[in-house]
Amino acid sequence: MPGPAHPGWRSELWFRMRELFWLKLLGTMLWTTLFFIGYFELLRNPVHPVTVMPLTWVDALVPFQPAMLWPYLSLWFYIGIAPGLQRGFPQLLVYGLWTVVLMGGGLVIFHFWPTAVPPLTLDRTSYPGFSLLEGVDAAGNASPSMHVASAVFTGIRIHAVLRETGSPAVLRLANLVWAVLIAWSTMAVRQHVALDVLGGACLGLLVALASLRWRPSPGYHAHRP
Repeated sequence: MPGPAHPGWRSELWFRMRELFWLKLLGTMLWTTLFFIGYFELLRNPVHPVTVMPLTWVDALVPFQPAMLWPYLSLWFYIGIAPGLQRGFPQLLVYGLWTVVLMGGGLVIFHFWPTAVPPLTLDRTSYPGFSLLEGVDAAGNASPSMHVASAVFTGIRIHAVLRETGSPAVLRLANLVWAVLIAWSTMAVRQHVALDVLGGACLGLLVALASLRWRPSPGYHAHRP
């Protein structure tokens, strides 16, 4: 059973969110933009033949769920939470470098092994929001799913902060549910197949665990909120 929440968890999280706020916000936006430049370049100009990912029995069990578009899109807010909770510039810088490893690793895979999901058997554009999705997030660069890799990496790093700050278990549970919903949504909206999700989860987990092993300490004694 998890212990009680630390009395100062609210002030600690609030301090982390306020500290270097604009640097964290603008840095996350800049890095996301740079990633998408590389992503779309490889998508439009694959160097090698594109492999169509196979369907598995898992995919047959996951129904198309239009409502899952909202958890899918929520990733772009979710990925900003973990860097926003880093304490001090050294932690933020190292966190950013690990995201370079994560996203850069995905781009390297897409360069040498371009993939795509199988052609859809349904018309998603009749549902609200899906026309926009198909216009900005094509079915290429499928495996590993960087949507899932980012969600897993972010979820683990948020969990680490919540444990460090003694935050209540309900926040850790909410973080877990959010990450799982994002991963599930990639299949439920037919952007990825199960093998893409598995690959993305493995990539995100590997980089997240490595990043937790090699990172600066929070430096609580340098400043108390």
